Amino acid sequence: MLAGIPKETAPRERRVAATPDSVKRLLAMGFEVRVEPDAGTAAGYTDAAYAEAGAATDPEALEAADLVLAVQMPAVGRLKRGSMLVGLLAPFGDDDGPTVLAAAGVEAFAMELMPRITRAQAMDALSSQSNLAGYAAVVRAADLFGRAFPMMVTAAGTIAPARVLILGAGVAGLQAIATARRLGAVVSAMDVRPAAREQVESLGASFIEVDHRQPSLAEDEGGYAREMGEDYRREQADKLAETLARTNIVITTAQIPGRPAPRLLSADMVRAMPPGSVVVDIAVAQGGNCELSRADRIVEEQGVFIVGDSDLPSRVAQDASALYARNLVNFAELLVDKERGTLAPDYDDPIVSATALNPKDASDG
Repeated sequence: MLAGIPKETAPRERRVAATPDSVKRLLAMGFEVRVEPDAGTAAGYTDAAYAEAGAATDPEALEAADLVLAVQMPAVGRLKRGSMLVGLLAPFGDDDGPTVLAAAGVEAFAMELMPRITRAQAMDALSSQSNLAGYAAVVRAADLFGRAFPMMVTAAGTIAPARVLILGAGVAGLQAIATARRLGAVVSAMDVRPAAREQVESLGASFIEVDHRQPSLAEDEGGYAREMGEDYRREQADKLAETLARTNIVITTAQIPGRPAPRLLSADMVRAMPPGSVVVDIAVAQGGNCELSRADRIVEEQGVFIVGDSDLPSRVAQDASALYARNLVNFAELLVDKERGTLAPDYDDPIVSATALNPKDASDG
């Protein structure tokens, strides 16, 4: 079995799908590992480090590979018929990626489709990358914010702490809360799910309650937030308008799998924020939670900066790669028949079947 690791080509993508540590685990599973030249350079992993771990450097790693482990979708034309591909393949998009992969005879597994069950936690790439996105969003905001985060008492006077609002208390939101609190900010958060209150308050933030909600409809069976009805959105908007006037930084994290991100911040809400404030829209790749956010741009509106970085995990590429590589290796174990030493996915396994994009089409090749 030969595993191939590509050098990612998407704009602003600095992550890599394997690290020297994960290479060692792949070798122990029976794989030969080939890595494209400079695949890990942007994440701080040199070709020499891969070689020391036991991988070979090969510019044609993808063409030769039986299993390709990638961050984003590689060039499908480079993959050999009968091979397998695992990565963050954007399965909810409108493109024809699954059809193209099936036509090329490639079995593909999208890490975004990982079921939220206990056994799959070590393979949950969305959580591992969202965790770092929440951290990076706060650091990004702090870099743009023209003031300090913590309260400071000095001989020259007292500096008031920054006030941070987190919209959405999932994995990214909770990490954003924890990071902003470590920096000394006064933090509050809002989420449609009733269980979020306890999590938010356990991190030292205050929870902004929206009374008009139906708890049973707030999250789906996978634990993801649902988009709420018009009455909820109206009351949420009123609460936000009241809160934003005294908020310096907003981190928006609300995303719904397979659907555009819910619009939470209108242009008028942003304009009501104090000049010098910062909005970081983590959901910008799904259309954004803020009306004014634009992908991979910083928009200034009446002195407020709206950041639309779609590459937040890549801003901490070494750690993001390390976590993601572990997710991939844990998943790859489900694709291997250990007795025979061959790739043989068990589609009766709920994790394998949930993540497979095209098992029948590809295998029929």
